[in-house]
Amino acid sequence: MVKSTKWIDISVPLKDGMVHWPGDPEIKIHNIKDMRKGDRATVAHLSMGSHTGTHMDAPAHFILNTKTIDQMPLDSTVGLARVIEIKDPESIKIEELKKHKIKKGDRILFKTKNSALCWNTNDFVKDFVYISDDAGHWLGEIGVKCVGVDYLSVGSFRKGGHEIHKALLSKNVWIIEGLNLSKVKPGKYDLACLPLRIMNGDGSPARAILRKA
Repeated sequence: MVKSTKWIDISVPLKDGMVHWPGDPEIKIHNIKDMRKGDRATVAHLSMGSHTGTHMDAPAHFILNTKTIDQMPLDSTVGLARVIEIKDPESIKIEELKKHKIKKGDRILFKTKNSALCWNTNDFVKDFVYISDDAGHWLGEIGVKCVGVDYLSVGSFRKGGHEIHKALLSKNVWIIEGLNLSKVKPGKYDLACLPLRIMNGDGSPARAILRKA
């Protein structure tokens, strides 16, 4: 069987004015030099928070004196991964996860209704599917390498997401947020996702791609 060489981009495009987490900096992208206006080169100015669009969270995002984004082991988010489709319309719960026999060292990306619904608007969607606290603790205890979700946080907006972040990050589970898995079927994939190497960073925008394994 010939291995597929086609990569699927599961990142969301960064654009001026795009949706962002309430309270975080707005995304502003504009040219400060523009060849169409007579400049010799085009140069854009970018202004955004560290958790913009498709991005990664380091443990330092919620826990003092822990690893920062530039200290991430590269194999945390590069290698074999599983895309798991979640049917629950509210949250990712242990009962549904146990069916998938998740084990230590897995890289898990969760495809929910978020991918099809939340990225079609620049308005923040409050009722996105999130990882429940119990499921977060369960994944952390198993010792997965990373988890990825298809909206801007692993935790609920309405119930507060601090607990779920700490449950995962305290167990060195690296978090990818803001994925778009609408064009991806459940299964095994080669994953490549790397954040910018920001010194002492709490998080960073990232580019994430998949290839069928």
